[in-house]
Amino acid sequence: MTLTKNAKLMSGITILIVPTIMYGGWTLLGVLMHGRVGGNAGALQLDATQWALWRAGHAHAGVWTLLSLVLQILLDSARLSAALTWVARISAPASAVALSAALFGLAFSVAFSPLLYLGIGLMLVTLLITGIGLLRATRAGVSECRGGRSVPH
Repeated sequence: MTLTKNAKLMSGITILIVPTIMYGGWTLLGVLMHGRVGGNAGALQLDATQWALWRAGHAHAGVWTLLSLVLQILLDSARLSAALTWVARISAPASAVALSAALFGLAFSVAFSPLLYLGIGLMLVTLLITGIGLLRATRAGVSECRGGRSVPH
């Protein structure tokens, strides 16, 4: 499998997000273990709802970041305009950041709820664009698609 330059670019940027997810896990472990293991979160104490939101934020960050990497690969095979391909390429990792940030923020303030809806909306747009592009690529007469360009048989 060969990735396009754009898929490599966005995948490289997305992979650079992973250390922040790792740090989040380290911090969560520190909160859970009261600083005995993991990162020292100081005197941070989370109630049950806050703890659940932090766990959800961390889990969604990891899963949606992995999904955004898979989508970068799939977008190379989708039959889409260059503009729509870029919308999907950028929205995928942005959705992971927005959703997880919203879940962490909601642990302390409902003011973060618009960020939650932004993250959900961005992923929805990305999935619809990618899915439609992949279905369009299955039409007869198209053997390969690269970054929005179809190559006929």
